[in-house]
Formats: sequence, C-alpha cells, structure tokens
Amino acid sequence: MPLLDSAPLDVLDSYRTCEFATLGRDGTPLAWPTAVRRRPDGTLLLSTSLAFAQKALNIRRDGRVGLLFSDPTGSGLKEPRQIFVGGHAECPDEIMTGPQGAEDYWRMLFERQPHSRSYVLPPLRRMMDWYYLRLLITVTPEQVVVRPPLSVVTRPAPPGDGPLPHSALPGAALLARYPTAVLAARDITGAPVLARTRPVPVDGGFAVDVPADCAAGPGPASLLVHRHDERLNNMHNALVRGELRVTDGALLLVPSGVVEPMGSGRASEAVSVLRTTRRATARYLRHRGLDRPEVRWQDFRSLARQARRGEGG
Repeated sequence: MPLLDSAPLDVLDSYRTCEFATLGRDGTPLAWPTAVRRRPDGTLLLSTSLAFAQKALNIRRDGRVGLLFSDPTGSGLKEPRQIFVGGHAECPDEIMTGPQGAEDYWRMLFERQPHSRSYVLPPLRRMMDWYYLRLLITVTPEQVVVRPPLSVVTRPAPPGDGPLPHSALPGAALLARYPTAVLAARDITGAPVLARTRPVPVDGGFAVDVPADCAAGPGPASLLVHRHDERLNNMHNALVRGELRVTDGALLLVPSGVVEPMGSGRASEAVSVLRTTRRATARYLRHRGLDRPEVRWQDFRSLARQARRGEGG
C-alpha cells in the first residue's frame, strides 16, 4: 500500500495548492506555493516553469523535499486537516513543451484556474510561452503527518496611525498583512520540515510555535506567506529568509531579507514581471546551449476546451 494512503486522500486532493520546500545551495529550506496532482502509484506530480527553475536545480543537488497542504482556499472544505508530506523528489532535465505525460495535471489546472485558459489563445501566446515550458517534478513520499486545522486569528490593528511594533524587522510589514505563515526549517538530519504558524514580532525576530510532530531545529529557515482566491487568481507570495534559533526553549526566526518573485501583485508591476520571467527562461536555455522550443499550443488548447466544456461553458 502506498504510504500516501495513510492520509485522508479526499482532503489532500481538494487542496488547490500546497507549500513545497526544497533546499537551497546554502541549505536554507525555501518554500513556495504550487499545484500538485496525486498519481495512482502514490507519488505526487508537480511542475515548474523554466522561469522559476531554482526548485529544479535545488532538487538535482539535494532531492529531500517537504510539502504542506494547509491553505484550504477554494477547496470547498471547512477547516480541513493539514497534511505534511516529507519525501524525495526527482526532476529530469527534460523540457516539456506540451502536456504529454501530465495530461491530468494540466486538465486539473485548467479546471481550477479558469483564467489560465486564455493563455493558450493567440493574443496571449507570445507573452506567456515561458509559462508552458516546464520541468516535471515527481515526489516519492517517505513520511506523512496529519494535523488538525490551524484556526485563523485576525490580528488587531495597531492603535492610532503610528508604525507597527518592531517594524524595523525585515518582513515585519509583510507578515503583519497575513494571519498565518508557513515555517520552512530543517530537522536533525537536514531534511526540510514545514508547519503553519502565527509569527509574533519580538525583539530580534519573529517568535514561532510549531506542533510537536514538527522537528524544526536551529539553522537556516524561512517564513512563507501566500494567497489566492477561490479560482487561483489574485495570487501573491513572498518569503522571509533568516535563521531559526532556540532562545529560552522557544523558536525565534531572525530575518535577514525578503524575496517577492512575482512582485507585490500591483498591476503596475505586471510588465516588469513578464520581462523578468522571459529573461529567466532565456537564461536557462542559454546556459544549456538550447534554442527556445516551440510550445505545443494545440495540445494545451484541447485540454483547456475540455475543462471549459466540463463547466458547461
């Protein structure tokens, strides 16, 4: 029996995104939201575009990964259980220009993210071809932990018009806009572990609390915040990097910087983000001496049509 069968699979399949952590070159666990498709053999399928290939490069250097299913937005489930999956990932250096071998994955994306269907139409193809040049990631689970939901607590607004407390901390203003964040740390073996938590700004960093089954230890770590709406639109994600320390028996994330790969989400940044993604795609290909391949638009469009018909549209 596949290890993943020990989890509530209906809950796992309902999550629209999960937090996916790989290990950076310096050992920092770096978590980003991504879409996942469970396969019948008990493995998990993910993908990344060439524009954001760092996840793939990290996996090829160290295949230990972690996934946390903890944001139920769009799932239709009320306070579902959280699911942590630790395992080993593989990511071949084969650039997929069509949905071949991952048809169910792409069909799922077109169904759950209706606005992405417009990307395969002629008006947007020229700008969005980078999105469809993909690397496939397969995760073999080695650990599964099921946790109760973390109830959302709304932070009270600070009094008056003064600055937020501890606003000098890198990432303080960003984290204050989210009720929770996902801590990505390492266990005693160096493998990534994940837990949704409520960071509290204190002197010198952010106090974080994790469940007893999350063996987060001192060392490089990060805090991920992300959001999307019911139809995987209006996305934003950012990472606060730093070091996790144990102080008086409590965990403290000492921040060192903030990364926002897709900007703040403002419309004024859209052109700049598109330029950045196209440059990153070209750089990945250039380093490998490859020409920019042609996307198999008709294959993608066929799946988008199937998703539209499934909605009765």
